[in-house]
Amino acid sequence: MAIAIDFGTSNTVIARWNPVTQQPETLNLPGLSIQQSLNPPLIPSLVYVEDATLGKVLVGQQVRDRGLDLKNDPRLFRTFKRGIGTDIQGFLPELDGKTITFEQVGQWFLDRIIAELVPMQGGVESLVLTVPVDSFEAYRYWLGKVCQALPVEQVRILDEPTAAALGYGMVDREILLVVDFGGGTLDLSLVRLDRSMQSASYPLGFLLKFGNKSLAESSKQKVKTARVLAKVGQNLGGSDIDNWIVDYFAQTQNLTVSPLTIRLAEKIKIELSTQTQASEVYFNDETFESYELQLDRDTLTNILKEHLFFERLDESMTQLLQQARRQGVEIADVNAVLLVGGTVQIPAVRAWIEQYFEPDKIRARRPFEAIAQGALQIVQDVEIKDFLYHSYGIRYWDRRKERHSWHPIIKEGQPYPMTQPVELVLGASLENQPSIELIIGELGKDTGSTEVYFDGDRLITRRLDSGVTTVKPLNDKDGARTIAQLTPPGFPGSDRIKIQFLVDEHRFLRITVEDLLTNEILLENQLVAQLS
Repeated sequence: MAIAIDFGTSNTVIARWNPVTQQPETLNLPGLSIQQSLNPPLIPSLVYVEDATLGKVLVGQQVRDRGLDLKNDPRLFRTFKRGIGTDIQGFLPELDGKTITFEQVGQWFLDRIIAELVPMQGGVESLVLTVPVDSFEAYRYWLGKVCQALPVEQVRILDEPTAAALGYGMVDREILLVVDFGGGTLDLSLVRLDRSMQSASYPLGFLLKFGNKSLAESSKQKVKTARVLAKVGQNLGGSDIDNWIVDYFAQTQNLTVSPLTIRLAEKIKIELSTQTQASEVYFNDETFESYELQLDRDTLTNILKEHLFFERLDESMTQLLQQARRQGVEIADVNAVLLVGGTVQIPAVRAWIEQYFEPDKIRARRPFEAIAQGALQIVQDVEIKDFLYHSYGIRYWDRRKERHSWHPIIKEGQPYPMTQPVELVLGASLENQPSIELIIGELGKDTGSTEVYFDGDRLITRRLDSGVTTVKPLNDKDGARTIAQLTPPGFPGSDRIKIQFLVDEHRFLRITVEDLLTNEILLENQLVAQLS
């Protein structure tokens, strides 16, 4: 059985491929999924740790059914996806004598879901996991480690916007803009669907784990190709809006910030998607005071403006359209705009999109299911043609600024697999230098970064417009930095080694190192890391 998991900040969606109907379908996992009639089955991305040493946890709707999401409790984790692979600023709880990380919480969550799926008829042979377009290598590396322990033979990952484009089932040779706006991230992706290309001979998608059975059986057949033309992402989502609404009530009504009030703010936000006013009653069981929390759409829009919400949306759209123009695509060439995620249902967000595109181009009928159901298609008949979202560079000492800096070697937007390597020539810097070290990093945007930190018991993200490039080192650890042992030792004043950098079809960065003095190949096609 082929399964796809759209692991979201607020909710998670599970889909499977039905071999009888040859169509994807969204799964309802009893006890974990929300039982609702208006929306498809959703699993709240919640974890409550009962015993950290034994790994005993409650997940999804189990947490809500017991009312465990309404209290200040260090054993409760929500929006934990945002903390995975980031440098958390603030307090991480110690439970049962064990410090709990967001990576551990995420693993418990996915392990529990997989445990529910494995006993189902046919078992889980193939799994596709979707990831935000702006995820750093650390998040993908964590996901790969989690997958290695899963009782699943084949595991792949796919960018969430690309999966959404496939999930909407648009006709061939259309240029589609996917606006994926969930609980934690905003992703914009411009995608072209095309049947005219043949599948390559390598496995479809970005492979994390692969068993003995090959899925490239259809490699000689005509397949649908999803070509990513441009993509932009940032850490901004519905959970930020929930926090802003709570802060508004805290300022205007002296409301206490707590998991319960955040939940009420979320309910008000959701209600305002279908009605012009919404209200909830909050009772403080400590002071015995009650509050009627009222909000209308205009006030919500003002709250968004105060937090420069629309400026951040415009910034992402501008970056996307700049990338598109480099591909020869103008805004008028976009045939359809596909809306994905709960946040796209906010009328103010819809109005913002309509400033760029005609309403008849906008589709919003599958905001929750499109990603998971579309991801299943990469194990059917779809090949993903993609490019690198981040730049990659090497660290060097900037003598003028007297600090380390980073020199790009592979620029963002580079298609892969690369047909021609990038070459770099280095010399020794010291007399009798025995080896040469090189630190390779994944470079973020120069315009700023996102800090994840705690405000009380809330996990918050904050934009840092520092103008300094954020970097995730890929090999900055003992034994990994040294790329060349020099025999005889090196001396300053002449070139000594030549390095070739290449990204293969599976998004692996590989290097080949040649000693120019001895003409010896010191490293050949050596794996450095998986790229994003």
